[in-house]
Amino acid sequence: MSAARPRILYVTDLAYPARGRRYCDEDVFLTSRLREEFDLALCHPRDAAALMGAFDAVVVRNSGPLLGYLDAYEEFRARALATGVPVYNPLTGRGDMAGKQYLLDLTDAGMPVIPTVGRPEDLHRLPRADRYVVKPRLGADSHGLRIVPAAEASAPADGDVLVQPYVDFAHEVSFYFVDQDFQYALYAPDPAARWRLEPYRPAPGDLEFAGRFVEWNTLAHGIQRVDACRAPGGELLLVELEDLNPYLSLDALDDTTRDAFVAATVASLHRFLGESEGARG
Repeated sequence: MSAARPRILYVTDLAYPARGRRYCDEDVFLTSRLREEFDLALCHPRDAAALMGAFDAVVVRNSGPLLGYLDAYEEFRARALATGVPVYNPLTGRGDMAGKQYLLDLTDAGMPVIPTVGRPEDLHRLPRADRYVVKPRLGADSHGLRIVPAAEASAPADGDVLVQPYVDFAHEVSFYFVDQDFQYALYAPDPAARWRLEPYRPAPGDLEFAGRFVEWNTLAHGIQRVDACRAPGGELLLVELEDLNPYLSLDALDDTTRDAFVAATVASLHRFLGESEGARG
């Protein structure tokens, strides 16, 4: 790297109006801590492709749903791959970074995921339900998500959306990892208040569940969030595998847990930058 301190371009949309969250607060806090180790500049995702060449690496954080700037993201991704500028999380993620295809793949593999299909002729493969969830393949943050009665479930099931049975779950729980190492878990006791989160102490079986998806994703570096729901039978089912720009809910953590997460992220970034420099050298 060309500077004594690595130069990082930190990609975030500080003005994105996320429901129940404040992207700006989380990224202001995290960048204030990362600045102790790195030289940092913040930019909007639409500016990342033009600016990335002046930095040693790009860190993608709370950049918002890709549907809001898909053209800019595709340009950024193509330029990063062409020039070799390291991107954190690495662009090899198999989860939300690549769209929602993984929900179909995991369903076919028999993994513990909410059963998902993407074609009307496959609806018979889903458990029968009174209601179904229809979501865009490239959706995020519930954009475009609809809950429809069974009679309407087949109408929108074309190549652009996915269909799942509606699960009347007890709660949602999220597991947060850095470099495949578990950091903390949070859950929403009220299913109607997704982002009113509280600390969650996972049982060994919970961690085994979440770890299966992190292992499946094969990302050696980066921050991942495994979102799950507690089904009526008590089992956990995967809702999403966030590996592009997962919101971290750092404001829901105590100081000790938050500091440990920051330390793990700093160490991860140093390892990532060192390996990237070696690969390019």
